[in-house]
Amino acid sequence: MATQSLYRRFRPRKFSELYGQDHVVMALRNAVINGREGQAYLFSGPRGTGKTSTARILAKVLNCVAPIDGEPCCECDSCKAVELGTSYDVLELDAASNNGVQEIRDIIETAALTSPGRHRVFILDEVHMLSRAAEAALLKTLEEPPDQVVFVLATTDPQKVSETIRSRVQHLQFHLLPVAELKKYVKFVIKEAQLTVDNDSIDLVLRQGGGSARDTLSALELIVSGGGEPEVALHTEDIIKSLVARDHAAALGAVARAMQQGRDPHTYAQDVVRTMRDCFLAIMSPELVQLPADRIAELTRYAQDMGVQRIVRIMETLGTTMVEMRHAPDARLLLEVAVVQLASPVFDDSAENLLARISQLEEAVKTLRENGVAAALPQAPINPATGRAKIGGHAGNTAPVAVPVADATPVIAVVAEPAAVTKEIPVPAAAETPAKPAEPAPASVGTADPAQMWPQITDAMRGLAKAMFKPAVVQSVDGKKIMLRLPSNTPMKRAQEQLPTVVEAIKQVCGTTFVVTLVQADPTAPGGMTRPVFTEPEVRTIVDDVADDPFAAIDINDTVLAVDAVDPLLAALHDTFPGGSIVEKTVGANPDAAKSPRGKK
Repeated sequence: MATQSLYRRFRPRKFSELYGQDHVVMALRNAVINGREGQAYLFSGPRGTGKTSTARILAKVLNCVAPIDGEPCCECDSCKAVELGTSYDVLELDAASNNGVQEIRDIIETAALTSPGRHRVFILDEVHMLSRAAEAALLKTLEEPPDQVVFVLATTDPQKVSETIRSRVQHLQFHLLPVAELKKYVKFVIKEAQLTVDNDSIDLVLRQGGGSARDTLSALELIVSGGGEPEVALHTEDIIKSLVARDHAAALGAVARAMQQGRDPHTYAQDVVRTMRDCFLAIMSPELVQLPADRIAELTRYAQDMGVQRIVRIMETLGTTMVEMRHAPDARLLLEVAVVQLASPVFDDSAENLLARISQLEEAVKTLRENGVAAALPQAPINPATGRAKIGGHAGNTAPVAVPVADATPVIAVVAEPAAVTKEIPVPAAAETPAKPAEPAPASVGTADPAQMWPQITDAMRGLAKAMFKPAVVQSVDGKKIMLRLPSNTPMKRAQEQLPTVVEAIKQVCGTTFVVTLVQADPTAPGGMTRPVFTEPEVRTIVDDVADDPFAAIDINDTVLAVDAVDPLLAALHDTFPGGSIVEKTVGANPDAAKSPRGKK
């Protein structure tokens, strides 16, 4: 005779033996104690959470001879008959294989008959598998059953149950067991079954169970029989480690070992996706991970090494691969290609992969910036004539250019706290010689140079400050002091109001607070801003244009009337008939004829 499995030997017989479903136990026990049991219930939840066991306990207590505080006694003939499956008061039907109208008609006819017990309980498992016609046939009896009849519908997918049925039942939802409750249950089974299992194996069992009591006991039985860690956990852990290490050879080896052990590519990929989900939750919301503490810590390390973007990329890629496996002639080949692309991003040139790699770089730059490390970029080339950056200039090829400023007047300085404003006395510059350009001093150790980071600083500003200080030039950096030169047309009063924003932007990019001084150049001062000199005359005539380009287009409006101009046609006639003369003669006395060109000779 075959040995009975653990989940059947330790199936709960009373409400008090249900683990992790206190909300369901409380509702059903109170209904039995107060005599207010419902005519129809809907039990929904993941597999292995106790839906069918709870339905049998409810059937026992409704027909028990001597119930105690809403619990069946499990000693009377009725309770024993329900446990053995020979009770006339309880009828179980698997709706997955009996989903037609005829089966529902048999239930309706049986419900009208009397039974030995107080209640006739119908348990329909996987009720979402009923056909639409069968659901319609059940509606009337489910809404108005006989007084002694109680329906208990169980399903793992309540969304597929029609709204008309759900509106006629009391819906109780079963949850996956928390790790603490599941661990307590496993230790109880180990003690009662007299098994020898160490703590590491218990953690592996809890990991494999994933919150399902039945799956957990099945994994426990497998470990006890095999004497070690299940192969499923080993192969899944190997491929996770290879993905973290970006080792595509190790990933292919893990897939090969799993396939040699008889694993199905689809279920194997599903296990990997489930582990990736735990990694995602471990870093985003650890309280949602139903695993032991050491396992959560391990998954958190994996998640930190991979990053959120890569974890999501792995789940999406494997999910798409599992869909394609259904119609592929070789599912293993698709899995291996997906694993290689995920382990080595260089083999994947898709847009999603490129976006993921860019996101990883952004996260790395953000981390460096938070730690006070910023990349020092060379300043953009500056046009000495205007004091602004050259259009089309490349910062990487040109060193910073110092621009001389004449008659520069310090206006205002802002210290560490933006609210504190200190005015300085204007210092006039010498009129004979222009002021020498101040060379930027090297920034302090551990901070970025504001002169080199000025484009990033202005990008960090918002609103009016960004528009006003975008054309500004960092004239000098002396320790923690910065001198900014603004164009001559900048309203200095408005600039003073925006100085706190500038100080905050410099602190955000460079990692420390600087004292900012504003100066404004006077373009009319000696040695001031150089204006361009025109080498060509400002007024040009058509003669100049023709001299430069004989084939240039001529605007008729630019021509002028010449009094002594010679008609080239007349000049050609004169050269052909030397000594001749041209006489204008009017033919006829008609005044209109005199005006006509034909009247001329």
